[in-house]
Amino acid sequence: MGRNTRKRRTPLATKAIAASAALALGGGGLIWANFYASAHESNSGQNQTKAAAATVATISCPDVGQKLTSVPSGATNGVAKELANLDKQITEAYARLASTRQAQTNDASFVQNAIVGPLKEKRAATIDRIRINIQRVGGTFDSQLSQLASCTTQTANQTNAGRGNGGRGNNNGQNGNGQNGNGQNGNGQNGGGQATAAPSDPAAGGNIGGQAGNGPVAADFVDITKVQRNVAAKPRANRGGSTGTFTTRCGVNTNKNHNTDNVIVAPGVTNGAHHLHDYTGNQKVNAFSTNDTFLQGGTSCANKSDLSSYYWPVVRVQDGTQDFDQNADGGGKEGNVGKILTPIKSELTYVGSPTSKVVAMPQFLRIITGDAKTTTNGLANANAHWSCTGFENKVQLTEQYPICPQGSNVVRLFSFQSCWDGQNTDSANHRSHVAFADAAGNCGNGFKAIPQLTARLVYKITPPVLQNGVVKNAYAVDGFPEQLHKAATDHDDFISVTTNGLANKIANCINRGQRCQ
Repeated sequence: MGRNTRKRRTPLATKAIAASAALALGGGGLIWANFYASAHESNSGQNQTKAAAATVATISCPDVGQKLTSVPSGATNGVAKELANLDKQITEAYARLASTRQAQTNDASFVQNAIVGPLKEKRAATIDRIRINIQRVGGTFDSQLSQLASCTTQTANQTNAGRGNGGRGNNNGQNGNGQNGNGQNGNGQNGGGQATAAPSDPAAGGNIGGQAGNGPVAADFVDITKVQRNVAAKPRANRGGSTGTFTTRCGVNTNKNHNTDNVIVAPGVTNGAHHLHDYTGNQKVNAFSTNDTFLQGGTSCANKSDLSSYYWPVVRVQDGTQDFDQNADGGGKEGNVGKILTPIKSELTYVGSPTSKVVAMPQFLRIITGDAKTTTNGLANANAHWSCTGFENKVQLTEQYPICPQGSNVVRLFSFQSCWDGQNTDSANHRSHVAFADAAGNCGNGFKAIPQLTARLVYKITPPVLQNGVVKNAYAVDGFPEQLHKAATDHDDFISVTTNGLANKIANCINRGQRCQ
């Protein structure tokens, strides 16, 4: 997937902060150390200048799951569990990386010998178990996947978010058919806008990266009033298009239906997401849910025929407060800290195609939009769109969180893939069975247009303050700890479950150009 050349991001602090305070997250909580050693540390009475920019910030491992294009049905659960093991191994290695800063200072080979090397061995064994699972049921295993065992380390300003084939950091916005920064297709999205990173003052000590030491940092925020307009116009609908909309009202999760599972990516694995999700719609979704249990789950939606599951990672404000999961897996133990924010508004709307009629969504269709691992994967599959009320039609950000002006609220926007292969409700990498329309709104490669789910989440957040390169009262989306809470890692999940012919009603409403709910 080609991307436009992007402006280099402003580096995070080029000097280090004093490595004094590792942060303990409550009783029994995981210890997260600062990423940056002191710029001047004493060694046997002699000062030695250390390059903070070279300090390891996170671990980057190839995403094996995204390379799996075919898994036989008999191997699906076994492979999913091994992929979840790979995620667990990375989070454990990252935790060790964050809690051994002194050892790293004392021994230049510590990270390689004690963390990255053993991680490679664990990953190699796990990838081999994936091979065994696939070949045991007669499937074919791509031997090149064995080469994905090795991981690397990245410094604070080397993360791959924003380096998806040289793509720029902010997209030109979204239209009714998907994300169109000069169009997004099944291979990713092209970007066109730019935003200047928030300033930092290295002399003031840089930024320690949030309460848990793993982000966000000052450069992850930008004053939205200072960003150039970057939202592209929607393509015009032609006579054959489908211009209706169907809105489903499912609430904002005021009943606190949370868990850290992900039944799409890691079925049967507790804490498979390693971060907390908000759930609306279907009320019985966890790692062990099945298509049968979805039908028994009940719903938070006003339309009781809508048993679909709409879920996304929570947003937290890092103002020093703690929440119920401060010492839990997926929460404070994995660097997701702070007060969980409930949206003040959630809007879920299905829209049509500007160039064709849509077919009804198949029962149990699963779609993930965005990529929770853009810090290591790059932006090829990023689909995060952050904005502020009053700015949504002007500015949408992928790589940075907006600082909204007084009276304006933070907005998360998602548009799901709107083209379906006509056969599968999921795929091995959870992407190949669906795709985005092209810039004109057309589905290619034999794919069929389906109602496109769009989501708009609004949050009332006290604007963060940037002072001398440090962000105070930051907010961030939950994520895998090694992903550093980057804005680009935002993502959204959906499982279509309907009764009483609702799927057909949605498609018919859209095809007739009506406004329904």
